[in-house]
Parts: sequence; structure tokens; C-alpha cells
Amino acid sequence: MVIGTLADELTRGVGRVGDTIGEAFQPVIRLGVTGLSRAGKTVFITSLVANLLDRGRMPGLTAAAEGRIEAAYLQPQPDDAVPRFDYERHLAALTAAAPHWPEGTRAISQLRLSLRVRPTGLLAGLSGPRIVHLDIVDYPGEWLLDLGLMGMDYDAWAEGVLARLATRPEPEAAAYLAAARDARGTRDWGEPEAQALAARYTEALAALRKAGLSDTSPGRFLMPGEMAGSPALTFAPLPPEAEAPRRGLRREMARRFEAYKARVVRPFFRDHFARIDRQVVLVDALDAVAHGPAALSDLSRTMSEVLGAFRPGTNSFLSQILRGRRVERILFAATKADHLHHTQHPRLAALMEALLRRARDRAQYAGAETRAMAIASLRATTEETREHAGAHRDLVRGRLTDGRQVAVSPGALPEDPAQLLGATDWQAGDYAAPRFAPAPLTLRPGEGPPHIRLDRAAQFLIGDRL
Repeated sequence: MVIGTLADELTRGVGRVGDTIGEAFQPVIRLGVTGLSRAGKTVFITSLVANLLDRGRMPGLTAAAEGRIEAAYLQPQPDDAVPRFDYERHLAALTAAAPHWPEGTRAISQLRLSLRVRPTGLLAGLSGPRIVHLDIVDYPGEWLLDLGLMGMDYDAWAEGVLARLATRPEPEAAAYLAAARDARGTRDWGEPEAQALAARYTEALAALRKAGLSDTSPGRFLMPGEMAGSPALTFAPLPPEAEAPRRGLRREMARRFEAYKARVVRPFFRDHFARIDRQVVLVDALDAVAHGPAALSDLSRTMSEVLGAFRPGTNSFLSQILRGRRVERILFAATKADHLHHTQHPRLAALMEALLRRARDRAQYAGAETRAMAIASLRATTEETREHAGAHRDLVRGRLTDGRQVAVSPGALPEDPAQLLGATDWQAGDYAAPRFAPAPLTLRPGEGPPHIRLDRAAQFLIGDRL
């Protein structure tokens, strides 16, 4: 076991040396893209790549504005064991005659975009263009939150989950808590009982997600992929027992919890997360606002946990696998800015800044450079102003996912984010979160899909390396 582990570490060490030598000649930027379900990861990557291939809409990316990016092209991804991000199929969905949103992220995927860039400064006259590879790694944000499990045992995890479920009004949460109480002290059990409990718990997580909550740990339960039905994904939190039977159900749940950490969580962070240089975390803040104070508070706590994942000094496991590597920049981007009139964008950005400040304070964060921004990876609406009852109203117009054309005012965000954060005198429904479908596109040569501030996001994430 020890020899195998040492050999594995030696092989990865040799690989890292090879990567370093290669990157001296052709630099590689490894960009992680994550976010919780429906935050728009697939659309972000598709639009970013399309706008780097055709840079007419990227004035905020300095290298593009200066004309120093001479060419951009897709290449085979470097990791043969990771599925390729299906860029062509996703772009086809967004640019079809009847456009539709592509399928969301269900597992990890990767794409390599290579840029031929002319250097700037003193090097401009001394050397020709160089190749910079952008390796984009797409993974579900729920997986990132699993890092917190590495510092917990089953007892601590189960206690925290059960306490949170007890505060929720959803009937699925109450149904699971009742099932968990009934399972206390179970000695004789079969696999159907374990599967039934795990299924009840998964139903509760799905209900929390539908209610707009972000913390739905463990991350693989709502998107199990090829591991669906495996024992490592068939466990659930149970109340404490003074003397749990040695072969009882609670002991087995604790064993499977540890298997989940060892077989699912650890390999992801070891093989993928540890190689990321820059990170964007996409946040559907408008959806959280529309679901009310509890959802926004949960989002704030989730952002703190995300930042905590980028503090390797607080987690010996992560410090061990990173071995000195650190994520250099992290962008928290509020997506779907096109769902608001542009006059509301500064308020959405201010809300994200306030959430990020809270997250930094809670996580006692000191590390990579962080920034908050409001963006729309693909603009799906147009703006208009109408007169109503003697007043002018700023609206956004678009096609809903059910096919209806509407012009709506989702509600004005407050100038001071403190009126939302920590406040309880507003309710779910005070703000709307319409679900727009993508608009038909007519792209001129050299232009990528329309967006809002995607160029500025790219400048923060990779501009200094071009």
C-alpha cells in the first residue's frame, strides 16, 4: 500500500516536472470554471471560447483590443482520461434557428484553446509571437463544496446536516428526519433499507435545491453519474446513538461516508483541482434573491465555503496535494445580468461585492486575488422604457423558456446591499427571476455571441498572462 502510494506520488512528480519544462516554452493557463446548478457554466465556457476565437466583441480584453492575439484555435485536450467539453454541440444549440440552452454540467470536462500572441513591452522587438494554451476545466460547484467533508468525521457531518434540515419547511426534509429517527438502533438491515434512506435524503436535497438553497452536500448525490447506486453514494445522516451496534446501520453509514471521501472526493482534488491556476465561480444571485432571505443567506455561507476551499493552509489534506501550488485569481461572477435593465447592473455588482466581503470575513481569507462582477455570458434580452401611470419604467424584453414573448421589470435591487443581506423584512416573490430562452443570433464575421462584461471577466482571469 505504502509502496504503491509512493510510486503514484513519484509518477505525478515526474509529470509535474515535465509540465514545468514544457510550459517554459508554451505557457499554459489552467482555468477552472464552476458554479452551482443552473448558474450558467456551460454557456459561460461556450461564449468565452467563441468570443476568443472571434474577438470583435472583446474590447475589454487588452490583448484583443491591441490586436496582439494573432490567432486562436482549438487543440486536442492534454488529459486523455477526461471527457472533452462538447463546445461545438453547445454552440450549435445557442446559434440554431430555434436556439435553446445546452445541457448543463453533470461531470468534469476539459477543453484546450491555443492563442498565438505577440508579446508587449521590451520583448516585443526581441521575439516573435508565442503560443499560450488556455486549458478550461469545467466541473460542478457542488464538488468543490465537498472539500469541507475532508476535515469531518461522520458524526460531525450528520449532526450539522440534521440540524439544518430541522430548520427547513419543505415536507421532504421532515419526511427524511422522520425516516432517520425510525432507523436509530437498527441492527439487522439489508441493502434495500440503506438505499431507501439514501433515496429519501436525496429527495430532501433536491427539494432544498428547488427552494434556492446552495448547500446540498454531498455534491455527487444530485448528479451521481456512473456511480449511481454504488455503496459510496448510498449513505445518509443518522442521529447519534450511545452504543451503535457494531454491524448496525449507523456504523455502515459511517463506513460509506469515509469511502465517499476516499474514493470520490480525494481523487478529484488530487487529480484536477490541484492543477488549477485561475478560477471563476458563477453565481445565480438573482435566483437567490427571488427565493427570499433564507436562500440569500445560504448563498452567502456557500461562498464562504468556496473561499475556504482555496485556503490550503487550513486543510492538511489539500496542503499535501497542492505542494506549493496556489490558485492566483478567483472571480465570483453574478450571471444573468441581462435579466436586469443596465441601470440595475451596478446594484447587482454591489450585491456581489458585499457577498464576497462577507465570504472573506467568514473564511478569514487571505490568498489569491479575488474580484466580484456582474456579467451575462450570452445576452438573451433587449431593453426598453415604457410609460406607466405617468412614470417611466425600465424593462427587459425576451422570450421565456415556455415560448412567450414578455417585457418585464423583475424588481429594483436596493442601492445598499445591506437592505437584503441579514434583513428579513422582504420575502420570496418580492423580486422575480424570469427564465429567458436564448434569442436568435445573427453574427457578423469576426464577432462572437453578444454578452455583458465577458471581456472584462476574461481580462481579470487571463489578461495578465497574454
